[in-house]
Amino acid sequence: MSIASQAEQILDRVRAAGAEGDLIIDQGEALSLKAKDGALEEHKVTSSQVFGLRVIKDDRVGTAYSEAADGESLSALVDQALLNASYAAVEAHEKILANALKLETQDAQLSPTDDTTVAEKIELALTIEAKLAAKPMVKNVPYNGVQDSIGERRVFSTTGLEARSKARMMHCYAYALIESGDKNAMEGIGQAARRFAELDPDRLVDRAYQNTFDILQGAAIPSGRYDVIFDEEILPSLFNVFSMMFSGKSAKDGVNPMRDKLGEEIADSKLTLRDLPLDTDGFGYALFDGEGTPAQSLCLIKEGALSSLIHNSMTASYFNSASTGHGTRGPRSTLGVGLHQLEIDAGTADDAALQAGEYLVVTDLTGMHSGANPISGEFSFGASGYLCRDGARVQPVRGITVAGNFYELLKRIALIGSVQHWNWERSAKMPSIRFTALSVSG
Repeated sequence: MSIASQAEQILDRVRAAGAEGDLIIDQGEALSLKAKDGALEEHKVTSSQVFGLRVIKDDRVGTAYSEAADGESLSALVDQALLNASYAAVEAHEKILANALKLETQDAQLSPTDDTTVAEKIELALTIEAKLAAKPMVKNVPYNGVQDSIGERRVFSTTGLEARSKARMMHCYAYALIESGDKNAMEGIGQAARRFAELDPDRLVDRAYQNTFDILQGAAIPSGRYDVIFDEEILPSLFNVFSMMFSGKSAKDGVNPMRDKLGEEIADSKLTLRDLPLDTDGFGYALFDGEGTPAQSLCLIKEGALSSLIHNSMTASYFNSASTGHGTRGPRSTLGVGLHQLEIDAGTADDAALQAGEYLVVTDLTGMHSGANPISGEFSFGASGYLCRDGARVQPVRGITVAGNFYELLKRIALIGSVQHWNWERSAKMPSIRFTALSVSG
């Protein structure tokens, strides 16, 4: 039986019970390879298929999932979701949208066929480890790997929605552990592509080694307030930690500090931040969200002012608004909201302006979740990076703590660079930003 026929069978039973519903079917396959000491340590092949059903009856929502696809299991899936709904509290704002769209991504672009053999992928994993391990002072390469994964999602609903997306991601990564005397350091980097041939193992090895070697002699700097630039890997992570500030769900729950600040200035006027799910250059690309609502570009902060929160259908109904296409739901999870891929507009500052005087470049933060309070905005993270002056590194820095308030930090933007950078996972595209007077403890 085809997936479409299975979906029709499930949703027909939902309708027959006097309910409405939507069905997510996630399928995936992945190859994971890791090398150790010149041999293949891991060769893992996985595949999965999960049916996730949400039903709404009498304003009560129930969910259930099944990893089995036989007729009896799919019938039990419907019965379980309906039973769960019968015990749920009333939620007047959660509905199945009247969406009968037919949506489908282009496989040739997002999930291209690739003739690379498993043997060639194994050889890449072994080569990465061998080349990095051969570098001076490298004690070992504790984390490395090559992965090839394909994920496919289909969403169907009782209103006639049929949505399908499929995406492929190949990536490789490596971390080096270097020891020199009583000093040691471990750093790494990754690469992501849709085709095997686009991976560049030599560049990966060189960057992983150089990142580790450069930070090896790092030491603390005197406590004080420093201008700070978070590098292209850390800046997106920092925004992600505090992404609740854009959540319509947290606003509905009364815990979003930005709930009542739409239209107000919350950041320096140089900052414009967008969510751009339709940029196919990024791996956060999404044609539709977890409810099958078409994804759309959305400006979150415009010239310093909060211009929108992100909504699914339920939070939009609560705030008498419309879904922004940011609903999240997995086969095993309930409805939420989430960002796709963030982009900060390029500014006007060139490198000479960004790098004038003394400043700290932060290349690593630790404790990014345990050390942050998204409600208050307070944070305290372990950090490493480089103390710089006029574009030149003065010294590598380790063993420091950076602390402050993220919401206040957004108002202390001195400069925004004129060139945007993807992080290696290609989930965010941002220029360099120089923040002023961040507290550093050495």
